[in-house]
Amino acid sequence: MVAKGDMVYAWTNDSCIADKAECGGAVTGLWKFALENKIVDAVFTVKKGVDLYDAVPTLITDPADLDKTAGSLHCGTLLLPKLIKKYLNGAKDKKIGVTVKGCDAMAMYELAKRNQINLDNILMIGVNCGGSVNPGIAREMIEKKYGVDPNDVLKEEIDKGQFIIVTKEGHKGITVDELEEEGYGRRTNCRRCKAKIPRQADLAAGNWGVIGDKAGKATFVEVCSEKGANLLNAAQKAGVLNVETADPKGIAIRGKVENAMLKLGDKWRAKDFGTLGTGKERLDTILKETSRCIKCYQCIDQCPICYCVECSTKNPALVPPGELPVPFMFHLIRFAHIADSCVNCGQCEEICPMEIPNTLFMHAQQVELEDLFAYKPGVDMSLPLLALVDEKSERTRLGTTGSDQIYMNVFTPAEKMWPQTGGK
Repeated sequence: MVAKGDMVYAWTNDSCIADKAECGGAVTGLWKFALENKIVDAVFTVKKGVDLYDAVPTLITDPADLDKTAGSLHCGTLLLPKLIKKYLNGAKDKKIGVTVKGCDAMAMYELAKRNQINLDNILMIGVNCGGSVNPGIAREMIEKKYGVDPNDVLKEEIDKGQFIIVTKEGHKGITVDELEEEGYGRRTNCRRCKAKIPRQADLAAGNWGVIGDKAGKATFVEVCSEKGANLLNAAQKAGVLNVETADPKGIAIRGKVENAMLKLGDKWRAKDFGTLGTGKERLDTILKETSRCIKCYQCIDQCPICYCVECSTKNPALVPPGELPVPFMFHLIRFAHIADSCVNCGQCEEICPMEIPNTLFMHAQQVELEDLFAYKPGVDMSLPLLALVDEKSERTRLGTTGSDQIYMNVFTPAEKMWPQTGGK
């Protein structure tokens, strides 16, 4: 029997899953067991679309279909929680199993705080994440750096500091550091990420720390909740999963891998945030970059923190419709709403047709707010800073019905972010 806090090796007894899955197929095997035994009504995850560069969100209700989701897709940059809110009623009427990355898990908690997702009906299996690669950049990278037609790639993986591709001729790897120094490799938000093992999930799974005869044949699983322990114990008791205590040396290796990834995240944060400068220099950078905005609203539509039915950025008094360039108030409203709770998922930057580094601006502010107020988004159910502000009472106090004064008033750390501008 396993309990919360245990670390184990696990692998499936289903030969079909084992043939298609990676690292022993424990994750796919657990989802199949959960579906067959009505522990969940559906599993929400991703599968390969037309090729390796096309990750498609899919809702699985038939256990036989789960093998289509086996394996990893590092060129899949989707964020699933917002899709659960928008299309699955926030899991309010169904029990849903979800495979999550670190940013998925963080977004899940932030949406739950805002009553947009029912975490009681969510079962999460987290997967270790070294980062994901933009599909377009991946194709260009493979063609130019590897000298390979992207359509000939059968499989890709990130392992031991390399981005590895597999073709009929064999495999070829180039270090992630080399790729990123030349503008390729992982998405910029992934480089800064420090949520490499999603312990907010019920189980955290991956290949880091699997050594000896189990290397490549089993999954390292950290049990993060009682819900996760119950699932793992039930699957083992039913004979669909083999479980054994993780090798202490493997646990130590896993810790070293995670620490190395965290240090790399610190390096990229210092580099990326340093380019923004401080005070008026930072403000000028943001003003210049956001001046390209065409107000397509994709950043808002994809952001897991944005959930308002009546969006203040559509208030004609603040942001006149059809006006270009877009008034900076549009972006100030976004910063005020999201700065304390940004989970660095990268969606607002990934989807932007004008290639504005939105995530960089949001994440830089979130990290500074975290230093100021010790609030870290997405790790538990503690409330964000702006949750303490009552918008209606604030309007009454200010004696206004406009939103502009409210947002500037509640954006407390503006003086720290832009000290030379007085937060204006």
